[in-house]
Amino acid sequence: MPDERTNKPHAIIVMGVSGCGKSSVGEKLAEALHLTFVEGDALHPAANVEKMSKGTPLTDDDRMPWLDRIGEDIKTSLEGGEGIIVSCSALKRIYRDRLREAAGGNLFFAYLEGSRALLTKRMGERKGHFMPVSLLESQLATLEVPTGEPGVVTVDIDDTIDGIATSALRGLKALGVTA
Repeated sequence: MPDERTNKPHAIIVMGVSGCGKSSVGEKLAEALHLTFVEGDALHPAANVEKMSKGTPLTDDDRMPWLDRIGEDIKTSLEGGEGIIVSCSALKRIYRDRLREAAGGNLFFAYLEGSRALLTKRMGERKGHFMPVSLLESQLATLEVPTGEPGVVTVDIDDTIDGIATSALRGLKALGVTA
């Protein structure tokens, strides 16, 4: 029997640590599913961006206003009858549960998973991003892998962006997400 979330507009968070491809994959999924894509990093308060730019990890207190802003965007979109895809690290279960609550439970996650070596390589290749490679270790230490949580598909990032997006889409469709 289909999940009741599948009969409503879809909210999807593309999650994982920095360098996993959240934004690129999120844009591809939004295109395939005809949904609006929101870059979660653009919703960070200036103080968070400044802190991360200096190589200082964010605390739970730093992240909560950001998560609430993302949650409000999701809630507004769903209440307006529109689906949405947001890139957001969503590293801890409490963060994901906070976002699920904001979305009224109607939320799916595409967790992008990769090796430390691959993530480090990708972060080193990025140009113009405020997040330094040095923060990857703190993100990996903070990450609570979402295995077994409802509405989550895990995708290995050892592929092209198109390949990762295709795998994510396949997993989301298996959960009942349709275009």
